[in-house]
Amino acid sequence: MSPPISPNTQAILLLTAPLIAGRGPSSPDLLTPGEYKRLARHLREIQRQPADLLSPDAGKLLRDCQSVMDETRLRRLLGRGFLLGQVMERWQARAIWVISRADTQYPRRLKVRLREDAPAILYGCGATGLLEGGGLAVAGSRHVGDALIDYAVSIGRLAALAGKALVSGGAKGTDQAAMRGALEAGGQACGVLADSLEKAAMERAYRNGLLAGQLALISPYDPSAGFNTAHAMQRNKLIYALADVALVVNSDVGKGGTWAGAIEQLDKLKCVPVHVRSTGQPSAGLDALRKKGALAWPNPNDADAFKAVFSASALPLVTSGQMGFTLDVDGSEPAEGAALAPRPPESADIACADDASTVQAGVGDGRSVQAAHAQPPVEALLELARQSAEVSPAQRLFAVVRDLVLQLLTAPMKDAEIAAALGVSTAQAKAWLERLVNEGALEKQKKPTGYVVKQKRLFE
Repeated sequence: MSPPISPNTQAILLLTAPLIAGRGPSSPDLLTPGEYKRLARHLREIQRQPADLLSPDAGKLLRDCQSVMDETRLRRLLGRGFLLGQVMERWQARAIWVISRADTQYPRRLKVRLREDAPAILYGCGATGLLEGGGLAVAGSRHVGDALIDYAVSIGRLAALAGKALVSGGAKGTDQAAMRGALEAGGQACGVLADSLEKAAMERAYRNGLLAGQLALISPYDPSAGFNTAHAMQRNKLIYALADVALVVNSDVGKGGTWAGAIEQLDKLKCVPVHVRSTGQPSAGLDALRKKGALAWPNPNDADAFKAVFSASALPLVTSGQMGFTLDVDGSEPAEGAALAPRPPESADIACADDASTVQAGVGDGRSVQAAHAQPPVEALLELARQSAEVSPAQRLFAVVRDLVLQLLTAPMKDAEIAAALGVSTAQAKAWLERLVNEGALEKQKKPTGYVVKQKRLFE
């Protein structure tokens, strides 16, 4: 069952998404990514969030936004509620979920690495938890010979044997071959699609992987959107940002999406180390990428050697410690080349509170905060760390536990299952779970029995 769409996500969809439903009229003047950024910043400054634009008393807020966005245009976009209801039914029938930067399920890797350029909306199907696991990004051309198809399949199989996910663009040729190799070997894969998510979600080749929890397909574009060259180029950065290491199997020189995505990583984004194939038929494109700074793929031939590639490529933490994240108490972003350190969310992109009693309040320098349980777990701790460097080990430990539990709960789980996943006693897991329930982050349901992430439903 797809998770319910949060009120913030509903508002962002109305403002930015085409909401394609059959052969209906063309979409109105949607907000561009840049325009939505400006609106989100403005909402943050006045201590509001996107969902507030849909409240019964939104008139004053819309007038307050006039300085950054035309009020009539906003009203026209926000008035598409009936159309949104139609497409939501269509998505749900195809097991397609929708999350926004306002939701805790949104991949932190994208927020940290792409910052404001992380897409405001992600559509997908499959387990959202696969988006946080990292893995190997594989890129290459659509039109390749059998030798390179076999090579890509073998890379996918080796990734599966090493317990590493395979991340690709899901296009024909290299991408699909690598994903197929991973799935056939019992591994996991994530496809970042530039078009036709709705069609892909129904394809027989993907259904078993989606149902088994081995595969996630995502796209920043409407599930019914057709192919667009610009979209294919723009989604490349998401593939790299979701991975730990990248491998380019083949590329043309100076043209094509594979070349553009690799160059963007090498010259600008630098999210992950970029390797190029170093065996088999020669490639002028790969030679050119080597000259731009790409690394030769070390050709691991077993699972241990494959894992060693990731160890050798691991980026150092900003600060030492064993909690798996860093606290930038000076308010700065994680340093370039740093490992994934959770980043405080923009208040305009914070998920809605779980109950009506949660309100926003100005503190200190006037920034907006919400009750701790309404923020993504580690980000809440980081906001505290911005105000005081004295964060106890117990607070740091529980922040990590809270984050891990929320990532685990893509489906209801019992306390014993969570204890096993965390490698602790059932008694310890129960104590943590009870605390999360009391905070309002989780709830314990009866059918099916287990703990689930507590979310506010769309039309409550």
